[in-house]
Amino acid sequence: MTHELELQLKGYGLTTAQILYRMPDHPAFLQTYIWQHYDLAPEFPEMKSFLKFWQETLEGPLHSVRYVHRKLISASDWRAQGRVHHQLISRPGAKQFTPTG
Repeated sequence: MTHELELQLKGYGLTTAQILYRMPDHPAFLQTYIWQHYDLAPEFPEMKSFLKFWQETLEGPLHSVRYVHRKLISASDWRAQGRVHHQLISRPGAKQFTPTG
């Protein structure tokens, strides 16, 4: 099992942030940085940690951060897929289970 799949099964979703920051030598200009990582909503510990690192380490002051978050799979999706796999292996010729909802 991949690390990403493990995170998704633990409730993590993919968070993408558009970070606007001021250029250190030209503060009137804004630059864009795109950050993407698996994170937990609504606390967003990974994104908050990254933004803290940015403010403490990098010279370009933050202007604004816009983000979106999406769970790619849920535990119920995983269980439904597991049932399909189990039926096809344990009972050859069994009808395929189609999850609803």
